[in-house]
Amino acid sequence: MPAIPPIDTNRLAAANVAARIEHFEEISSTQTRARECAGDADCPLPLLVLADRQTAGRGRQGNTWWTGAGSLAFSLLFDPAMLGGARRLEPRVALAAGVAIVDAVSPRLPEHRVGLHWPNDVYVGSGKLAGVLVEVLADGRHILGIGVNSNNSAADAPPEMRSQVATLRDLSGQAHDQTQLSIDLLDCVTTRLRELWANDPRLLGSFDALCLQHDEALTLYLGERAVAGRCVGIGPDGALILDTQEGVQRFHAGTLRPALLPRQ
Repeated sequence: MPAIPPIDTNRLAAANVAARIEHFEEISSTQTRARECAGDADCPLPLLVLADRQTAGRGRQGNTWWTGAGSLAFSLLFDPAMLGGARRLEPRVALAAGVAIVDAVSPRLPEHRVGLHWPNDVYVGSGKLAGVLVEVLADGRHILGIGVNSNNSAADAPPEMRSQVATLRDLSGQAHDQTQLSIDLLDCVTTRLRELWANDPRLLGSFDALCLQHDEALTLYLGERAVAGRCVGIGPDGALILDTQEGVQRFHAGTLRPALLPRQ
């Protein structure tokens, strides 16, 4: 595999993907850095924080995520008002960002189906390709964190995770230009977020069209409560739809685990 060129911040700036760009070879977490910058009232927005390696990358509900050498990790601090949105919690932001990731990586994986796992992951088959983390600050600004397994390899992941990881490099057999991937991804994110806040039916319908969990047996944990059922899909409102023993139910929050239910 040829050497992977580093992120080129000059190209990113020329592409006008953000008003301010910070790039680190190593950092604890791009989310943490973006939150630190949010404390500066004069910080220009959007702010893009990228890292070649995170030592304490964070996932949803405080989980850590693996970002092996060659992966792409960044956080975008932005004001929803700049994209036509409101400064309030919008649960579908993670799904819209997931669709943007699918937009950006699918042309790089023409022989594979790339899709969504509710509520905030992008998968190829049984392997996680990318994850999304959304934080809404007290003043309504958002921090959108995205991690993509781009030029890393599942072979370098912890042994217990290797069967659950998908990477662009492994699937395509080639290295990818991290800078161009970043530009394409950020362009897609901007487009999809504008569509979200415009309630574009094409975007809202794509949540279900891209869902890879159809007919899967799942268990959703809501605190101490667990709900088991078969996935019917994802609604335009971002709800996970499960066919349970109590009938079809819709959920806007929760943590998923595979369920041991017999297939029909």
